[in-house]
Amino acid sequence: MEKFKSGYVSLTGRPNVGKSTLLNTILGEKVAIVTPKPQTTRNRIIGVKTMPEAQIIFIDTPGIHKPKHKLGEIIVKEASETAREADLILFMVEPEMPCSGDKFIIEMLKNLDKPVFLLINKTDFVKKPQILPVIDAYNRLYPFKEIIPISALKSDGIDILLKTIMKYLSEGPKYYPDDITTDQLERFMVSEIIREKIMHQTKEEIPHSIAVEIIEWSERPAEQGTGAIFIHANIFVEREGQKGIIIGKNGSRLKTIGTDARLEIEKLLGAKIFLELWVKIKKDWRSNERILKELGFK
Repeated sequence: MEKFKSGYVSLTGRPNVGKSTLLNTILGEKVAIVTPKPQTTRNRIIGVKTMPEAQIIFIDTPGIHKPKHKLGEIIVKEASETAREADLILFMVEPEMPCSGDKFIIEMLKNLDKPVFLLINKTDFVKKPQILPVIDAYNRLYPFKEIIPISALKSDGIDILLKTIMKYLSEGPKYYPDDITTDQLERFMVSEIIREKIMHQTKEEIPHSIAVEIIEWSERPAEQGTGAIFIHANIFVEREGQKGIIIGKNGSRLKTIGTDARLEIEKLLGAKIFLELWVKIKKDWRSNERILKELGFK
């Protein structure tokens, strides 16, 4: 009988290469928000894949980029520290030649004494012969233990990836119960759902200027519906103009955001939800250490 294996696997790469999509696909459920906007992920998110012979703890990290404010510095530091803590690293790229951002991350990987896989994502958008020169270019930059083409969106190559990861894991304990797929608290997941819906509804600078804070979470009295949960959240922006964009004409956009978020939160929690959203201004909050700490960024 084979011995049980376990370990921590870090997902790293530039913003918007598909790390969160991959995590959701592997787990078979949504634990990380996904939008077309780069730098969507801000916090380290753990996803747990438990199989009969192994338990793999995936850590989805924020995309590594050149920071423009204090929040960006915190995000990049978090991603770098996570890579150092993991047993194995999955470096995710798109099927194109390495750019300066990819080369920057590779230089960081050279300081880590652990196995690194290269995952070439979004292969459903290109023909296979086009991937060969990309593989050759990356091979010249770093001695990757494995190079695996995948499509996180189409689930192509995922079984191969999981089997290959298990070859590199050591014998270890089961860190989480079988029914656990993430360590994220419900409050955090709800705030991320709200943020995702805002990002889908807004454009340009708005998505990266928002933060969501849950300020009330309580059960409604029985006469208003058994098991119904009341959630009050603040949406913070940096400028007055951004507040107007999120609210929309006669509150139309905020209403759409609230409806979309409420429906997904009800699926997540399995309960009736009363969601109240308020938009408030915290000027330049992304560069304010005190506000960042209040919002949970260390």
